[in-house]
Amino acid sequence: QVQLVESGGGLVQAGGSLRLSCAASVNIFSQKIMGWYRQAPGKQRELVASITGGGNQNYADSVKGRFTISRDNAKSMVYLQMNALKPEDTAVYYCALRTVFGSWSYWGQGTQVTVSA
Repeated sequence: QVQLVESGGGLVQAGGSLRLSCAASVNIFSQKIMGWYRQAPGKQRELVASITGGGNQNYADSVKGRFTISRDNAKSMVYLQMNALKPEDTAVYYCALRTVFGSWSYWGQGTQVTVSA
C-alpha cells in the first residue's frame, strides 16, 4: 500500500530553479529510504539523489552542488530543490521508494522538467 505523487515540474530557463515535491502515502515513512530518479529521451534512468530516514543524502555526480534532497517526516513529504538548472537536466523526474529488499520498486507518476537554453 504505497502511493507517491510528484508535483512542481515545469518549464524554466537555464540557470533558474525549481522545487519538486513528493507526497508519500506509506506506513512508517520516517524509516523509508526515498529517492528521485530522472529519465531523458535516449538516456538511461538515473538516480539523482536519495535520502535516508535520518537525513543522510547521496547525489549523482551530475547534480552535486546544484540539487538538494530533503524530507519532512511529519508531513510524509520529500523534496528536490534544483538550482542552476541546465538544459541537460531536462527529463521526467520520479519520486521513488526503496523496499526492505533493496529494490526501488515504488514510483510516482513522474513530473516533467524542461530547461530552456
